Amino acid sequence: MQTAFVGLCLAIFVSQTGFILYHYLARDFWKNVGHIGMLAVVPFAFQFFRLLTHNRSMLTRGIVNFAAMTSFLGSFLIFIFSGWLQYFYISVLAYVYAALGICYFAIMRYVKKLSPGVEKKRLRYLLFACPIALFLCSADLLQYFGFQFPPIADIVLSALLYFTLLIVAYPQLNELHDFFARALVIGVSTIFGTVVFCFVVGFSKDASLPSFTNVLMASFLIVISITPIKIILEKIYGRFYPESQNVFTSLYVFNRKLEKEKNLMLAEMAPVFAHEIRNPLGSIKGAAQYLKTEAATEEQQKLFDVIIAEVNRLNAVANQFLTYASPYTLKPVSMNINMLIRKAISVIAANERVGNVTIVQELSDDLPEVKIDEQLLMQVILNIALNAIEAMSGEGVLTFQTSRVESGADHFVSIEIRDTGQGINKEIVKNIFKPFFTTKERGVGLGLAICQKIVQNHGGLIQVKSIPGQGASFFIRLNERS
Repeated sequence: MQTAFVGLCLAIFVSQTGFILYHYLARDFWKNVGHIGMLAVVPFAFQFFRLLTHNRSMLTRGIVNFAAMTSFLGSFLIFIFSGWLQYFYISVLAYVYAALGICYFAIMRYVKKLSPGVEKKRLRYLLFACPIALFLCSADLLQYFGFQFPPIADIVLSALLYFTLLIVAYPQLNELHDFFARALVIGVSTIFGTVVFCFVVGFSKDASLPSFTNVLMASFLIVISITPIKIILEKIYGRFYPESQNVFTSLYVFNRKLEKEKNLMLAEMAPVFAHEIRNPLGSIKGAAQYLKTEAATEEQQKLFDVIIAEVNRLNAVANQFLTYASPYTLKPVSMNINMLIRKAISVIAANERVGNVTIVQELSDDLPEVKIDEQLLMQVILNIALNAIEAMSGEGVLTFQTSRVESGADHFVSIEIRDTGQGINKEIVKNIFKPFFTTKERGVGLGLAICQKIVQNHGGLIQVKSIPGQGASFFIRLNERS
């Protein structure tokens, strides 16, 4: 499917390049190239949308082959009837728009048959974006009626292709706000680059400023090309200097190294700290237990019970702190994350705190195996899940979702644990992984801090997103090479 999408983009690139060169060089050869590129769009579009619908739509392999033969024949006729290019352009344009209309209709029918889920939601976004793009592109037609508007069809087409790329290559983006957030980052970066260019050129009296849409289009292409170029350079550099990759490391990543150094210092202090607390606690507990046996009244015995209980709680805090601060010795084994999730669900389902909570599994079938410490990662999943059940007060929906994520040259396995509880406000989300931060009356505040440390020791990442009143989602991302 991604190969077909690349072919579709390449056909559009050839078409646009041909028409641009024809505009500047006024040679019919380049206009022919533009027409050939338009004709090539049709078979690649049919093939891409056929694979996007998992070969379960009206777009069959036979239709793709027929479109390929038709486009090839049309490319051959272009050079024979070069004198009829003006009429031929109208025919090619009608042919391309008719083919894209068929693709849109095929996806619409396919989406109607899908059961509610992530795939249906994502394809509905694409169905919603296409008419908007067509409406915006039609604004260029106003130029024929005397309206002087800058052409925006190329920019809209590029944006639609980028949006389609997000649909295809990033299955972890399944919420509309995720797409809007990514589009906002790209849009702001593009506009910033355009403004800077126009500002710099404006200082030169001799330089003629290109049209705003051309500069905007160039800025957009530069912004979306930065990451692929960086990946290519990183691979080339890695061949010559495989042991030195810091040149591609963001300055923000160096902050993580400083955090590791602080953790090492904490790991050295923790055993001494815990030892110095446990010894007097043991003496206090022993003395309280002895005095309890010598107590004359029931009220005195209750007071000694309080002392013993609080000593036990402080001892538990010391143990948790030692657990958090001590370095973990991972015992990684290669396994499928779905197996671990199913084990965790069976443990959770047997817990009496579950109550009326419904547990839902949305586990992807194409997950690769990753190297993890099964016991430690199980501790993380159980901790988050039981916190979620507590937040729902024993009634709601607890969802476990797994997926495969691609980010540049890296590949990850993602785990999402989602609840329908009261959610978490922004101030708490900022501090939720900090040691000793808790909103519970008798909580220690080390549970999620320990979870974060376990995930980080796996080379992974843990995040939380929440909307108050609508529940919370915890995301765990593990590198396939971990």
